[in-house]
Amino acid sequence: MKYFNVTVMDKGKKRLEVIQADNKIAAISLTKQKFPSSMVVRAVETAAPLEDTLDNLLKGIKKSFKSKIPFEDKISTIKQIAVMVDAGISISDTLRDVGENTENKELKTIYAKIDSDINAGNSMSDAMEPYIDEFGQVTLAMTNLGERTGNLSESYHKLSDILENIRDNNAKFKKAIRGPLITLGAMGIAFTVLIMVVVPKFKDIFAKFKTELPLPTRILLDLEWAFSNYGILIVGGLFLGISTIKYFYKNNRDFRLKMDTLMLHPKFYLINKAIFLSTMHKYNLVFGELVKAGIPVAEALDTAIGMVDNLAIKEKLLGVNANIGRGMNLAEALDITGLYKNMLLQMIKAGEAGGQLDAMLDKVTNYYHMEFQDLIDNLSSYIEPIMMFFIAILVTLMALGIFMPMWDLGKAVG
Repeated sequence: MKYFNVTVMDKGKKRLEVIQADNKIAAISLTKQKFPSSMVVRAVETAAPLEDTLDNLLKGIKKSFKSKIPFEDKISTIKQIAVMVDAGISISDTLRDVGENTENKELKTIYAKIDSDINAGNSMSDAMEPYIDEFGQVTLAMTNLGERTGNLSESYHKLSDILENIRDNNAKFKKAIRGPLITLGAMGIAFTVLIMVVVPKFKDIFAKFKTELPLPTRILLDLEWAFSNYGILIVGGLFLGISTIKYFYKNNRDFRLKMDTLMLHPKFYLINKAIFLSTMHKYNLVFGELVKAGIPVAEALDTAIGMVDNLAIKEKLLGVNANIGRGMNLAEALDITGLYKNMLLQMIKAGEAGGQLDAMLDKVTNYYHMEFQDLIDNLSSYIEPIMMFFIAILVTLMALGIFMPMWDLGKAVG
């Protein structure tokens, strides 16, 4: 939502109203509804008022503490919906029954509201859209797919498979990094104890001899001074900084685009590859399923784009449909994005020419799936060199910080 300074004329006098709306036209329309006796002179986009910015920031911080709905609960309810709809039970009765039987209180409330919106005349995808943070883009996209194909049951069976795949990948990822994180955590605790308890004693000893401390020891002493005097502020600053970044990432499109672009930079070892492969896998999966169900390519692309969370990738894929509208074939339009290897483009081109696009899209999806699985399966071996590098830095700094003053102590005595 954007903010607009709208100038209105009322009884011969001008005044300024701050209106929140999606765009300029919507702001003018909303102003006319709120002040029917006034005439709108002009509307200019402006920054959000300070109180609204602070209020949204506090809401974002509060939301960051909110626990997420467990994958198991979501998968369980989605499977129930798929089975009950397949059995011929109406979607309203299905949602009401699923909501009543789930143990998750948040899901109970959400399904009750979705059921109410559907009974009010909304489509299921429209009713679920306000809960995209709880269910994710993939759920909304597959719900849209079910409505387009008229087979919600099959879409939700596929959705449960996708969510189970995501859950398994998350479990593999956590298992792969658990060991290195425990090691790094232990080193961090040892490092903190060292600079808070052991290192300060060297300061008193060397002060008597008026000898300059070595650089590694001075670094440790400076860290001890900072933690002792500003420890709470440092922790609070880190927390506030992370919360602020998360807030602007969710609410500021330009900031999100810069962050998403940065995350794909080659310097972000492993992170860029994981984001790219997982995004392309989900995008091609939904796109292929839509084409297989008989949905036109242009509509399938519009729906599949909802699977893309990374804004930098999304910006490139948004141009595919426009280029197809200009007369390009799918392979040419995808080639312009720079996201597909030549091998995959040749497969898509062959599928278009031979009338087997859905089969070729399955192969493209499987390629990204295998690449992503290979990354997850070998994540531990990829991370270990990085972790060893940081551990080596900590150990070296601690060793030099302790032993170099001891070596110099003999000189000082002499």
